[in-house]
Amino acid sequence: MQRDYQDEIAELHAVYSVQKGAFTSAPYPGADERQRNLRKLKIQLRRYQDALAEAVDSDFSGRAHSETLMLDILPTTLEINHCLLHLKRWMRSSRRATELLFATNSLRVTYQPKGVVGIIGTWNFPVYLSLGPLVTALAAGNSAMILMPRNMPATTAALRHLLTEIFPEHLVAVIGGELKDRNIFTSLPFDHIVFTGSPDIGKVIMREAARNLTPVTLELGGKSPAVVLRDYSIADAAKRIAHGKGVNCGQICVSPDYAMVPRESVGAFVEAVKKSAIRLWGDRPQDNAEYTSVVNEHHAGRIRSLLDDARRKGATIVSCGGEGSGSRIPLHIVTDCTPEMVVMQEEIFGPILPIIPYDSEEEVVSYIQSQPRPLALYCFSHKADARQRLLRRTHSGGVTINDWGWHVLNHAAPFGGVGNSGMGNYHGEEGFRELSHARSVFKRHRFFPIGLFYPPYGNMVQRLVLRLFIGKSDPNARLTCATSKGRIQA
Repeated sequence: MQRDYQDEIAELHAVYSVQKGAFTSAPYPGADERQRNLRKLKIQLRRYQDALAEAVDSDFSGRAHSETLMLDILPTTLEINHCLLHLKRWMRSSRRATELLFATNSLRVTYQPKGVVGIIGTWNFPVYLSLGPLVTALAAGNSAMILMPRNMPATTAALRHLLTEIFPEHLVAVIGGELKDRNIFTSLPFDHIVFTGSPDIGKVIMREAARNLTPVTLELGGKSPAVVLRDYSIADAAKRIAHGKGVNCGQICVSPDYAMVPRESVGAFVEAVKKSAIRLWGDRPQDNAEYTSVVNEHHAGRIRSLLDDARRKGATIVSCGGEGSGSRIPLHIVTDCTPEMVVMQEEIFGPILPIIPYDSEEEVVSYIQSQPRPLALYCFSHKADARQRLLRRTHSGGVTINDWGWHVLNHAAPFGGVGNSGMGNYHGEEGFRELSHARSVFKRHRFFPIGLFYPPYGNMVQRLVLRLFIGKSDPNARLTCATSKGRIQA
């Protein structure tokens, strides 16, 4: 066992060393080279789209082909297109104004590739959440090592095949489930790490990265609320929230985790969600090949235990398609929720929709403020002032108004969490900046009299500058300072 562990360390360090060495010898690939790499990846996605969908279907033991194309392949392609369109502008250095004190000199900010980026994907969208960060890393001029989730062997093999065809190992390398100790990957001295997963694992990633002072981008999910305000159609909100909970069987970091509904509308909302779910996936979604499975028996058992716990503690549960014993678990609506239910404490990440009734907007705000900050917030209202009241007093990584999740697929805007739901951004220009080093470059004008600020101090120019920029000291200002010799007055 010890030998296997040492072998893993040696193999990973060998790949890292190859990438680091290659980057050191060519640390600033030009725009044309970066765009060529992105176009190669786009072509491979088109060529292997069906093979990738089949691999994901195999790993899930039942995932809709169309969902993989729409939610894994399409978003990655859209991200590539956006980077190709804007990359040269992002790469340009930007001129900045100097302080008046340094007028006539020049100041610019250049965007320098960081180096070797470690990407840790996750299983719910194994293509998009692995290749999406890769797109940004390549656009920023970096190389990348991708650690694939352990429970996606077919997808890992497919991605390794298509990436190896177009990229040498010193630019892109795929590390799969054969890695027994995944902390070895995180402990490598990467120049940046991008991780998608749970807050608990995010803390482990951050702790390991801190050993090398490696900066991290963490996308961690959380309990994202869907708030239906009184002016909005209950039926329309129910349809969109049901869709958000049913796509990928609710296994989405930005899936609506729970709904907050006016107390008097809870019954109508439950019926509307059930009707919408049946309309989308039939009255037996467990028999519908277009309805994705819960990824494995372990996770399916967790979903059922959440329902059992809520039922034991007094919840009312409505199934949108019977029970069944397979891994295609229908959407379940939970009412009469109480705080001690596990379903109200953990991110659900599956086809369960708790409903929280409210009486006032203030109650909504107070509840959301009392919870860890989520990755997404969904506000259903046609009234701009009501939306603004909610958004100004709450925090979330992102927002979609009058629907769910679609802000994630618009790559001109950043995507990331806040607080417990993560830190940093990827997508778009913010993603490019995240994986680049913003390097300030100050150039002194040849004849600029910087020597006037050299010692000995106290000359007339220095006194004038201090008086102009700081002003006069208050002779009556006093403070007590603690020193190694005791306390003195200044």
